[in-house]
Amino acid sequence: MAVDTAFGTIPGMPLVKILRFVVGAALASASLISFAHDLRVGDIAIGHTYARATVPGQPSGGAYLQIENHGKSDKLVAVKTSVSRSVEMHTSSMDGNVMRMRQVDAIDVPANKTIVLQPGGMHFMLVGLKAPLREGDSFPMTLKFEKAGEVTVDVKVHAVTAAPPQ
Repeated sequence: MAVDTAFGTIPGMPLVKILRFVVGAALASASLISFAHDLRVGDIAIGHTYARATVPGQPSGGAYLQIENHGKSDKLVAVKTSVSRSVEMHTSSMDGNVMRMRQVDAIDVPANKTIVLQPGGMHFMLVGLKAPLREGDSFPMTLKFEKAGEVTVDVKVHAVTAAPPQ
């Protein structure tokens, strides 16, 4: 049986085979897209990296990401980037009606768990910005894990009100 398409006739190919091919190609593309922004170091995968845009004169900014540990427990012990004087790791918690941030020396990355750094929770504070973070720009940030080692990720700058990337 021949199948007529917008690109011509495909001789001898049943419609079911064509549909299977199209669906398979779509699923393969979707899985490649979902992993396109992930980087790995050892058993740790880093993804969903972003920062929020800042305004001129703003001395600090925030950066966020997701860490998936597919192995043994590890710790994130250092973070650095060229866009700020320093990077601090922070936790956030509510104390009554006040949000409190606290700098921490390391972030535990338990075995087979996912850690999400996001606004209002754990995050990276970019202290002493050298220039405003502009929507659409990106910058490198290096993460150092106690066991897995170092990995440099590309951080995309989103709008000030941006939700975490999916």
